Amino acid sequence: MTSTILVTGGTGTLGRLVVPLLRDAGCTVRVLSRSGRASGDGNDGNDGSDGNDGVEYVTGDLLKGEGIEAALNEAGTVLHLAGGPKGDDEATRNLVRAASRAGVRHLVYISVIGADRVPLGWFRAKLGAEQAVSGSGIPWTILRAAQFHDLALTMVEKMAKMPVIPVPGGLRFQPVDAREVAARLVELTLGKPAGLVPDLAGPAVYGMAELSRGYLQARGKRRLTMPLRMPGKAGRAYRAGENLTLEGAAVGTRTWEAFLDERVGRPLQQR
Repeated sequence: MTSTILVTGGTGTLGRLVVPLLRDAGCTVRVLSRSGRASGDGNDGNDGSDGNDGVEYVTGDLLKGEGIEAALNEAGTVLHLAGGPKGDDEATRNLVRAASRAGVRHLVYISVIGADRVPLGWFRAKLGAEQAVSGSGIPWTILRAAQFHDLALTMVEKMAKMPVIPVPGGLRFQPVDAREVAARLVELTLGKPAGLVPDLAGPAVYGMAELSRGYLQARGKRRLTMPLRMPGKAGRAYRAGENLTLEGAAVGTRTWEAFLDERVGRPLQQR
Protein backbone atom coordinates (compact mmCIF):
# COMPACT_ATOMS: atom_id res chain seq x y z
CA MET A 1 0.00 0.00 0.00
CA THR A 2 1.34 3.48 -0.93
CA SER A 3 1.97 5.54 2.18
CA THR A 4 0.19 8.82 2.65
CA ILE A 5 1.79 12.26 2.82
CA LEU A 6 0.18 14.27 5.61
CA VAL A 7 0.25 18.03 5.03
CA THR A 8 -0.48 20.22 8.04
CA GLY A 9 -1.71 23.69 7.21
CA GLY A 10 -2.66 22.48 3.76
CA THR A 11 -5.44 25.06 3.35
CA GLY A 12 -3.18 28.08 3.99
CA THR A 13 -1.30 30.31 1.56
CA LEU A 14 1.53 27.83 1.07
CA GLY A 15 -0.53 24.67 1.52
CA ARG A 16 -2.92 25.58 -1.29
CA LEU A 17 0.06 25.63 -3.62
CA VAL A 18 1.82 22.54 -2.27
CA VAL A 19 -1.13 20.15 -2.14
CA PRO A 20 -1.96 20.16 -5.88
CA LEU A 21 1.72 19.74 -6.75
CA LEU A 22 1.94 16.65 -4.56
CA ARG A 23 -1.30 15.30 -5.94
CA ASP A 24 -0.20 15.87 -9.52
CA ALA A 25 3.03 14.00 -8.71
CA GLY A 26 0.87 10.94 -7.98
CA CYS A 27 1.06 11.13 -4.18
CA THR A 28 -1.68 10.13 -1.79
CA VAL A 29 -2.28 13.36 0.10
CA ARG A 30 -4.08 14.04 3.35
CA VAL A 31 -4.57 17.56 4.70
CA LEU A 32 -4.90 18.33 8.40
CA SER A 33 -6.53 21.65 9.26
CA ARG A 34 -8.53 23.12 12.11
CA SER A 35 -11.59 23.72 9.94
CA GLY A 36 -11.56 20.47 7.96
CA ARG A 37 -13.10 20.04 4.54
CA ALA A 38 -15.04 17.33 2.78
CA SER A 39 -12.87 15.25 0.46
CA GLY A 40 -13.52 15.83 -3.22
CA ASP A 41 -15.75 18.88 -2.62
CA GLY A 42 -14.76 20.79 -5.76
CA ASN A 43 -13.92 24.46 -5.77
CA ASP A 44 -13.60 27.34 -8.18
CA GLY A 45 -9.85 26.93 -8.60
CA ASN A 46 -9.01 30.26 -6.95
CA ASP A 47 -7.20 28.63 -4.02
CA GLY A 48 -4.40 27.10 -6.05
CA SER A 49 -5.99 23.68 -6.54
CA ASP A 50 -8.22 22.38 -9.28
CA GLY A 51 -10.95 20.36 -7.63
CA ASN A 52 -9.37 18.51 -4.67
CA ASP A 53 -9.69 15.13 -6.43
CA GLY A 54 -7.77 12.52 -4.55
CA VAL A 55 -7.08 14.75 -1.52
CA GLU A 56 -8.44 13.79 1.88
CA TYR A 57 -9.22 16.56 4.39
CA VAL A 58 -9.33 15.83 8.11
CA THR A 59 -9.99 18.03 11.12
CA GLY A 60 -7.53 18.46 13.94
CA ASP A 61 -5.82 21.00 16.16
CA LEU A 62 -2.07 20.67 16.66
CA LEU A 63 -1.92 23.16 19.52
CA LYS A 64 -4.65 21.35 21.43
CA GLY A 65 -3.29 17.94 20.40
CA GLU A 66 -6.61 16.91 18.88
CA GLY A 67 -7.06 14.61 15.86
CA ILE A 68 -3.35 14.13 15.23
CA GLU A 69 -3.17 10.35 15.68
CA ALA A 70 -6.02 9.73 13.24
CA ALA A 71 -4.48 12.10 10.69
CA LEU A 72 -1.17 10.21 10.88
CA ASN A 73 -2.71 6.80 10.12
CA GLU A 74 -0.60 5.17 7.35
CA ALA A 75 1.33 8.42 6.81
CA GLY A 76 4.95 7.78 5.90
CA THR A 77 5.84 11.45 5.37
CA VAL A 78 4.67 14.61 7.12
CA LEU A 79 5.02 18.05 5.56
CA HIS A 80 4.48 20.51 8.42
CA LEU A 81 3.30 23.88 7.12
CA ALA A 82 0.83 24.86 9.85
CA GLY A 83 1.73 27.97 11.78
CA GLY A 84 0.28 30.90 13.62
CA PRO A 85 1.19 34.10 15.45
CA LYS A 86 2.15 32.09 18.53
CA GLY A 87 2.43 28.52 19.79
CA ASP A 88 4.23 27.01 16.79
CA ASP A 89 6.80 25.37 19.08
CA GLU A 90 4.20 23.63 21.25
CA ALA A 91 2.08 22.60 18.26
CA THR A 92 5.13 21.09 16.60
CA ARG A 93 6.09 19.20 19.75
CA ASN A 94 2.60 17.69 19.82
CA LEU A 95 2.94 16.70 16.17
CA VAL A 96 6.39 15.10 16.44
CA ARG A 97 5.44 13.06 19.50
CA ALA A 98 2.50 11.59 17.62
CA ALA A 99 4.52 11.17 14.42
CA SER A 100 7.22 9.26 16.28
CA ARG A 101 4.64 6.86 17.71
CA ALA A 102 3.08 6.45 14.26
CA GLY A 103 6.38 5.45 12.64
CA VAL A 104 6.68 8.42 10.27
CA ARG A 105 9.81 8.07 8.13
CA HIS A 106 10.34 11.67 6.97
CA LEU A 107 9.33 14.95 8.62
CA VAL A 108 9.65 18.15 6.56
CA TYR A 109 9.26 21.56 8.18
CA ILE A 110 9.07 25.10 6.77
CA SER A 111 10.75 27.68 8.98
CA VAL A 112 11.90 31.27 8.54
CA ILE A 113 15.26 32.86 7.86
CA GLY A 114 16.57 34.37 11.08
CA ALA A 115 14.79 31.92 13.38
CA ASP A 116 17.99 31.58 15.38
CA ARG A 117 19.01 35.26 15.20
CA VAL A 118 16.03 37.63 15.51
CA PRO A 119 14.96 38.17 19.16
CA LEU A 120 11.20 38.24 18.66
CA GLY A 121 8.65 35.77 20.02
CA TRP A 122 7.51 34.48 16.63
CA PHE A 123 11.08 33.74 15.56
CA ARG A 124 11.80 32.04 18.90
CA ALA A 125 8.73 29.84 18.43
CA LYS A 126 9.96 28.88 14.97
CA LEU A 127 13.35 27.98 16.42
CA GLY A 128 11.63 25.91 19.11
CA ALA A 129 9.69 24.10 16.40
CA GLU A 130 12.93 23.42 14.50
CA GLN A 131 14.45 21.97 17.65
CA ALA A 132 11.41 19.75 18.17
CA VAL A 133 11.78 18.41 14.62
CA SER A 134 15.54 17.87 14.74
CA GLY A 135 15.33 16.21 18.15
CA SER A 136 12.38 13.99 17.32
CA GLY A 137 14.38 10.94 16.27
CA ILE A 138 12.53 11.02 12.92
CA PRO A 139 14.61 11.61 9.78
CA TRP A 140 13.98 15.26 8.94
CA THR A 141 14.36 18.15 6.53
CA ILE A 142 14.03 21.85 7.41
CA LEU A 143 13.81 24.69 4.91
CA ARG A 144 14.10 28.27 6.13
CA ALA A 145 12.48 30.75 3.73
CA ALA A 146 12.23 34.51 3.57
CA GLN A 147 8.92 36.28 4.05
CA PHE A 148 6.54 35.67 1.16
CA HIS A 149 5.53 38.40 -1.26
CA ASP A 150 1.99 37.88 0.03
CA LEU A 151 2.99 38.92 3.55
CA ALA A 152 4.86 41.96 2.27
CA LEU A 153 1.78 42.96 0.28
CA THR A 154 -0.48 42.65 3.32
CA MET A 155 1.94 44.80 5.30
CA VAL A 156 2.22 47.63 2.75
CA GLU A 157 -1.52 47.57 2.03
CA LYS A 158 -2.26 48.25 5.68
CA MET A 159 0.37 50.94 5.92
CA ALA A 160 -0.88 52.65 2.74
CA LYS A 161 -4.22 53.29 4.44
CA MET A 162 -2.48 55.77 6.75
CA PRO A 163 -1.96 59.37 5.61
CA VAL A 164 1.74 59.09 6.49
CA ILE A 165 3.63 55.79 6.08
CA PRO A 166 6.16 55.00 8.81
CA VAL A 167 9.47 53.75 7.39
CA PRO A 168 11.72 52.06 9.99
CA GLY A 169 15.33 52.77 9.08
CA GLY A 170 17.46 49.75 8.30
CA LEU A 171 14.47 47.41 8.03
CA ARG A 172 15.08 45.26 4.95
CA PHE A 173 13.35 42.28 3.43
CA GLN A 174 14.22 39.71 0.78
CA PRO A 175 10.70 38.56 -0.16
CA VAL A 176 10.30 35.29 -2.00
CA ASP A 177 7.47 33.98 -4.13
CA ALA A 178 5.28 31.42 -2.37
CA ARG A 179 5.07 29.32 -5.55
CA GLU A 180 8.84 28.92 -5.60
CA VAL A 181 8.81 27.89 -1.94
CA ALA A 182 6.03 25.39 -2.67
CA ALA A 183 7.97 23.83 -5.53
CA ARG A 184 11.09 23.51 -3.37
CA LEU A 185 9.13 21.93 -0.53
CA VAL A 186 7.63 19.34 -2.86
CA GLU A 187 11.11 18.49 -4.11
CA LEU A 188 12.33 18.07 -0.54
CA THR A 189 9.29 16.09 0.53
CA LEU A 190 9.70 13.60 -2.29
CA GLY A 191 13.44 13.33 -1.67
CA LYS A 192 15.45 11.81 1.14
CA PRO A 193 15.76 13.49 4.56
CA ALA A 194 18.41 16.19 4.19
CA GLY A 195 18.59 18.01 7.53
CA LEU A 196 18.85 21.80 7.40
CA VAL A 197 19.01 22.72 3.70
CA PRO A 198 20.14 26.08 2.24
CA ASP A 199 17.77 28.97 2.88
CA LEU A 200 15.40 30.09 0.13
CA ALA A 201 15.20 33.85 -0.41
CA GLY A 202 13.99 36.23 -3.08
CA PRO A 203 16.19 37.68 -5.82
CA ALA A 204 16.50 41.19 -4.34
CA VAL A 205 16.70 43.00 -1.00
CA TYR A 206 14.29 45.88 -0.42
CA GLY A 207 14.06 48.51 2.24
CA MET A 208 10.66 49.23 3.69
CA ALA A 209 10.48 52.45 1.67
CA GLU A 210 11.12 50.56 -1.57
CA LEU A 211 8.38 48.01 -0.87
CA SER A 212 5.91 50.78 -0.08
CA ARG A 213 6.94 52.87 -3.07
CA GLY A 214 6.45 49.96 -5.45
CA TYR A 215 2.98 49.28 -4.07
CA LEU A 216 1.94 52.95 -4.21
CA GLN A 217 3.18 53.22 -7.78
CA ALA A 218 1.18 50.14 -8.75
CA ARG A 219 -1.94 51.59 -7.16
CA GLY A 220 -1.38 55.07 -8.55
CA LYS A 221 -1.31 56.52 -5.04
CA ARG A 222 0.87 59.02 -3.21
CA ARG A 223 1.71 59.10 0.48
CA LEU A 224 4.14 60.94 2.68
CA THR A 225 6.69 58.82 4.52
CA MET A 226 8.18 59.30 7.97
CA PRO A 227 11.55 57.74 8.91
CA LEU A 228 11.56 55.89 12.23
CA ARG A 229 14.13 54.02 14.25
CA MET A 230 13.31 50.55 15.52
CA PRO A 231 14.35 50.35 19.18
CA GLY A 232 15.88 47.55 21.23
CA LYS A 233 17.46 44.22 20.37
CA ALA A 234 14.98 43.52 17.56
CA GLY A 235 15.85 46.82 15.89
CA ARG A 236 19.56 46.05 16.09
CA ALA A 237 18.98 42.57 14.65
CA TYR A 238 17.03 43.91 11.68
CA ARG A 239 19.56 46.66 11.01
CA ALA A 240 22.26 43.98 11.03
CA GLY A 241 20.30 42.01 8.42
CA GLU A 242 19.72 39.00 10.68
CA ASN A 243 16.47 38.26 8.81
CA LEU A 244 18.36 38.05 5.50
CA THR A 245 20.56 35.45 3.83
CA LEU A 246 22.94 37.28 1.52
CA GLU A 247 25.30 34.38 0.84
CA GLY A 248 24.84 30.65 0.45
CA ALA A 249 21.09 30.73 -0.11
CA ALA A 250 18.99 29.32 -2.89
CA VAL A 251 17.55 32.35 -4.67
CA GLY A 252 14.16 32.58 -6.32
CA THR A 253 13.60 34.41 -9.59
CA ARG A 254 10.27 36.19 -9.16
CA THR A 255 10.69 39.80 -8.09
CA TRP A 256 8.49 42.02 -5.95
CA GLU A 257 7.76 44.10 -9.05
CA ALA A 258 6.57 41.06 -11.02
CA PHE A 259 4.42 39.95 -8.09
CA LEU A 260 2.79 43.38 -7.83
CA ASP A 261 2.24 43.49 -11.57
CA GLU A 262 0.26 40.26 -11.33
CA ARG A 263 -1.61 40.96 -8.12
CA VAL A 264 -2.33 44.65 -8.47
CA GLY A 265 -2.73 44.60 -12.24
CA ARG A 266 -0.86 47.74 -13.31
CA PRO A 267 2.42 47.76 -15.28
CA LEU A 268 5.40 48.61 -13.13
CA GLN A 269 8.73 50.13 -14.02
CA GLN A 270 11.64 47.88 -13.25
CA ARG A 271 14.00 48.91 -10.47
